[in-house]
Amino acid sequence: MNSPFLEVKRLTKDFGGIRAINEVTFNIEKGEIVGLIGPNGAGKTTLVRLITGILKPTYGSVQFKGEEITGWPTWKIVNKGIVCTFQVVKPFRHLPVIANVMVSSLCPNAKKKGEWVKTVELRARDALEFCGIADLALELASVLSHGELKRLEIARAIGTFPELLLLDEPFGGLNPAETTLLANSLKRLNKGGRFGRLHSEEITMVVVEHKLSDLMKIVNRVIVIDHGEIITIGSPEEVVKDPRVIKAYVGREVFKGVS
Repeated sequence: MNSPFLEVKRLTKDFGGIRAINEVTFNIEKGEIVGLIGPNGAGKTTLVRLITGILKPTYGSVQFKGEEITGWPTWKIVNKGIVCTFQVVKPFRHLPVIANVMVSSLCPNAKKKGEWVKTVELRARDALEFCGIADLALELASVLSHGELKRLEIARAIGTFPELLLLDEPFGGLNPAETTLLANSLKRLNKGGRFGRLHSEEITMVVVEHKLSDLMKIVNRVIVIDHGEIITIGSPEEVVKDPRVIKAYVGREVFKGVS
């Protein structure tokens, strides 16, 4: 029997006397887009940081493609094929947009992906083209709008050639048009294929998001956590009707427009 693509077992994180994540267990299969939702302070970002090595767990394990990666340094996890984007975008603001992506494209995982491009610059341009901001390649990152910075964050992530992409509130602060554009880009990334010179295998995703109506349109399954524990895991249709989830969000209003 094959191992799950990502397997999280009893993952737990204490900060002093506070338990932020309590024995969280779930699997992600290759090719899925999985939503990770919960009220403010539920532990979503902490969970992402545990998976990506930014934080070390108190106990529990993370396995990727059957290999134990618990406690690995972040750079090693990135080179293995897992990368995350951040809710608060922090580019190299005084460097051109393309230079921001070229930095990520230098990682060993990107270098070993074949001969489809000759230079790091071309690899970075392809990522910017895919994210719809190639026309801004020579602009300083400091002049980008919030929506453009979100897309730059995605471009930097895909420049590493990830197999698993974790996104922390990618739609945060975006207007409806920007949200739709980014959602469509994520669906294309998930399916893989050729985009200009860029050829990517399907990218599995875990998406942390508060804009539930937009999230539910792109995910296959949803994991709901509250107070550091999993409440339920199910399809979008199942989750939005679950009384435990509604209670965690203190009523139905947050699910308005979600079906």
